[in-house]
Amino acid sequence: MQLSLSEDQTQILDFVDALARPYAAVPMHDVSLALQSAQLDEALVENGFLDVMSVEELGPVTAALVVEKLARLPFAVEAAASAMVRPLIDPELPRPVCLVEEGRTSRPVRFLRPGATVVVVGPAGVRSFMATEDVITPAQEDTLYAYPVAFLASLPETMTSHDVDVAEIMRAWRVTMAAEAAGLLGAALASTVTYVSERKQFGRPLATFQGMRHRLAEDQVMTNTAYWLAMRAAGTGDHGDAAMALLHAQEAAKRVCYDYHQFLGGMGMTLEHPLHLWTYRLKLLTAELGGRGAQGLAVAEALWG
Repeated sequence: MQLSLSEDQTQILDFVDALARPYAAVPMHDVSLALQSAQLDEALVENGFLDVMSVEELGPVTAALVVEKLARLPFAVEAAASAMVRPLIDPELPRPVCLVEEGRTSRPVRFLRPGATVVVVGPAGVRSFMATEDVITPAQEDTLYAYPVAFLASLPETMTSHDVDVAEIMRAWRVTMAAEAAGLLGAALASTVTYVSERKQFGRPLATFQGMRHRLAEDQVMTNTAYWLAMRAAGTGDHGDAAMALLHAQEAAKRVCYDYHQFLGGMGMTLEHPLHLWTYRLKLLTAELGGRGAQGLAVAEALWG
């Protein structure tokens, strides 16, 4: 596995950094549960950052790097499915792309709105339809999601069938979520470290206390591992690697989100600090595709059939 970035990958990430810089901080006095920006979404499309997987010299690892980088922003943007799954189904599918597992259509669907493409993946194959208002139930306003979400009230009788391998789409889906979770984990860690380095107790920054330093070090290891497993899965295209990457990401999210909100004390229970913009997104990702139990079974199946 190549651990260093290529020149092309470095340039792509530099361009993404420059484009996303205006969205790297939370607007002053904003205490929203979820942040969105149509301008950011439009800029990503116009500059081709969601199409890098289709470029031969870039491919899926570069797409995963872009997804991870964008997930670090406090603004939630639909990049993962569009950048890494849509090209395998139909690159012309209208965005945003909402992935839904067959049999689990009652779960909250990220980025679901009228005009979105809903892709249903399961034993019946890979099918899609354009969402309309009559099939969407809005989420309650006080629901604690850091993504824009809605619910599917029903599925249309007629959907477009796609001649693609269901297992391959599931593999790509797992990689997208692992890459997105890696970015969220990295941003949550950075936000927490900044807070505990500045917040003082007994005349000392919280980050100087040994017990906290040990736990932060463990959280750093779990976060770094999530990143490298996601990149490995993107590079190998292996079903077992994809399941393992998502399994670890979901395990890490369960562990570190608890730590971070504990470290922030009372501030961790409010919306005044932006930590929730990453940890609440992670909370939703931990339950997708059946959660950790389903990923564990997928790993076992890939290894032992």
